[in-house]
Amino acid sequence: MFDAKALTLIHDESTRRRHCGQSDATPPDELSRLALAQHRANFDLWHEEDKARDPNATDASITHVKHQIDSLNQQRNDLVEKIDLALLAEAGPQNESAPLHSETPGLIVDRLSILALKIYHTAEEAHRDSATEDHRKRNLERLRILTQQRDDLATCLDALWQQILRGERRFRLYRQMKMYNDPDLNPVLYTRCS
Repeated sequence: MFDAKALTLIHDESTRRRHCGQSDATPPDELSRLALAQHRANFDLWHEEDKARDPNATDASITHVKHQIDSLNQQRNDLVEKIDLALLAEAGPQNESAPLHSETPGLIVDRLSILALKIYHTAEEAHRDSATEDHRKRNLERLRILTQQRDDLATCLDALWQQILRGERRFRLYRQMKMYNDPDLNPVLYTRCS
């Protein structure tokens, strides 16, 4: 049974373990495995983007990081679709007359994952020894807001899931159809290959 609030705990544990250089625990089910893989892509993407913002980075390192970001973003989006496919299978036939929800559960899981990373890094800033008292206070307030936003989003996702199961709402698989990594769709890639 899908549980968004439990998923936030999986995100938090994974974030903590990865920052300590540990691997993730074995997920209890296929949906958790997909959500954890998707969170790993977000985790890696977050840290690659940090490298891209290094003012001392060389052109060559920025180029390498940009390619990593593109690859990770593709993984992230592919995994969102796999999460939605798994949830569609779990939900079974949907009530086609029910109102369509504009955002898929997989996209909401992605937002929860990003919030977990923001919460972790904001907590680091709120407790950093070298930070000023004002910096710590500002980040404690940011941490409170981020935690509330994540709790609200998880509650909304759980409510949406129950509505889907009762036939009161429905969602469709929305393919991301990213073009930038496809040599048949990105003009920079297909004109160079000719």
